[in-house]
Amino acid sequence: MYNIAVILAAGNGTRMGIDKSKLLLDLGGKTVIERTVQTFENMAEIDEIIVVCRECDFEEFSKLLPDENITFVIGGDSRQQSVKNAVDTIDECDYIIIHDGARPLVREDTIIRTLDKAQTDKAAAAGVYVKDTIKLVDDDLNVVGTPERKYLVSIQTPQIFDFNLYKQALDKAAADGKDYTDDCQLVEHFGAKVHVVLGEYDNIKITTKSDIPLAQSLIKARSEGDYE
Repeated sequence: MYNIAVILAAGNGTRMGIDKSKLLLDLGGKTVIERTVQTFENMAEIDEIIVVCRECDFEEFSKLLPDENITFVIGGDSRQQSVKNAVDTIDECDYIIIHDGARPLVREDTIIRTLDKAQTDKAAAAGVYVKDTIKLVDDDLNVVGTPERKYLVSIQTPQIFDFNLYKQALDKAAADGKDYTDDCQLVEHFGAKVHVVLGEYDNIKITTKSDIPLAQSLIKARSEGDYE
């Protein structure tokens, strides 16, 4: 079985208020992208890693990630296009593991459990139950509904798919003029079911400045054995 991890790292630092990739920020002595990729590098289940990045980050990323099993692809104008750029370089594989470069705290166990489920169901994604009550609102921010919390899940990554299924889903989305920001939604549009594997709340996505000290505290807690 041959599995390829696609790490999406083509975003910018707009919401961070910085003029460089947020994945180049320091996180406990390593950059965000180094921490993210390192987890996949250490896994026997991952045969190859493709990092999708901006052209302006290519040189710096390639210096930070010199492993011969890592290749680089320039991202597109959207998430869907960025993944497609990576897919277009793959001749053949069994499962594609799509992960946000900005989620540096993902655990190997979460990846393995999601991969195991994808191998039986062809499509699986890590997620956690939402903790807050969610309200549906209209355009004027009037509450129009309250969905039951037990049916609400916040989807994370990795999102793992049978490679042929994912390619077919990409083709259908393109034919239908769809551009999805979530890979599960892409596969759902194709008509396939996606199974959720319960992950960890600490698999946070680095999005705003406040996420950096939070991630640093989680890393510190792990290193001190406060939790596993």
